[in-house]
Amino acid sequence: MLVRFWGTRGSLPAPINHKTVRAKLREALLLARGRSLDTPETVDAFIDRELPFSVAGTFGGNSSCVQIDAGTNEFVVCDLGSGVRDFGHYVLAKHKPPQGLRFNFFMSHFHWDHIMGFPFFAPAYVPGNVIRIHGCHSIMHEAMVRQQSAPCFPVDFERLGATIEFVPLEPGRVYEVAGVSVRPMKQFHSGDSYGYRFTKDGKSIVYSTDSEHKFETVNDSYPFVEFFRNADLVIFDAMYSLAEAISVKEDWGHSSNIVAVELTQLARAKRLALFHHEPAFDDKMIETVFAETVRFEEISRDGHRVEVISAYDGLEIVI
Repeated sequence: MLVRFWGTRGSLPAPINHKTVRAKLREALLLARGRSLDTPETVDAFIDRELPFSVAGTFGGNSSCVQIDAGTNEFVVCDLGSGVRDFGHYVLAKHKPPQGLRFNFFMSHFHWDHIMGFPFFAPAYVPGNVIRIHGCHSIMHEAMVRQQSAPCFPVDFERLGATIEFVPLEPGRVYEVAGVSVRPMKQFHSGDSYGYRFTKDGKSIVYSTDSEHKFETVNDSYPFVEFFRNADLVIFDAMYSLAEAISVKEDWGHSSNIVAVELTQLARAKRLALFHHEPAFDDKMIETVFAETVRFEEISRDGHRVEVISAYDGLEIVI
C-alpha cells in the first residue's frame, strides 16, 4: 500500500505568506555563502543535503486528507479537508477522461476542517463518477448538504454531477471495501470521531485523528493499544504539547506528541506519523516538535523502536 498525504493541518488551513517565503529565501542564501553553486546539480545537492526541511520545503497548509492507494481501481481516502482539492486535481490529470471513477471516503467526523474541501473536489462535478462517503455518524448527509446550502456556497449539494452515496458503518465491525479490510473505532472528541484501521496482505495502516488520549490513562489495557497493535503506520493527531494537553487545552479533543509515542510503543507499531499539525505553528515550530518527539522516542524506548515521521502535504510512504 502507498499512503499519500494531501492535507496535514488541524482545525483550519494555514497557507504560508510572502513574509514566510522571503524568510526561507533569506536563510537559504545566508547558508549558501561561500559555496560554489554554479550548476543546477550543485544547487539541487545543496538544497537536498544542506538545508533543513523547514527552509527547503514546508509541511503545508491544507487540512486533513490522506489517500491510501491499495493498488485497486477504486480510491480510498480519509477525510475531506481542503487537501481533497489537490487530490481531485491529481485525479483529473491522471485519468482521461475523468469519468467512471469510484471513490471511497472514510470520515473521522464532520467538523468543518474535515469536510470543507468537498465543494472544491472536481470529480464530484463529473457525471458517471461514484462517490461513497463512509462513516459512523448519523448526520453524514445532513452535514454535507448544509455546507453547500445558501448562503454559504453557490452550488447546491444536490446539483453535483457524480452519484453520491452515504454508507453507514458500525464501530468494531470489519468491512471489505475496495480490496481493503476496514475497521472503525470510536474516539474521544466533541461530537465523537472515529479512527480506522486498514489492512491488506498482512499490512496495516491506522488513521487516528481528532482524538484526545489522557496521558494518565495510557497503559497496556488501554483499548487503543490493541487498535494500534503491530500497525505498520499509525497516523496520529499530535496537535498539542503534553503541557497544553493536560492544562489549558484539556478536553479540547486532541492529543500530544508524547502520548503518541507512548501509545505506539506499547502497541509495538512500526512507524508513527505526527499529523493534524497546529495551524499556529510555522515550519520551524513543527520541525522542532518533530525533533523533540524523535528524542523522546529514543530515551523512552524499551527495546522496541518506533520510527517517527512528521507528515507534510505531498509526503508518500510505502507500506
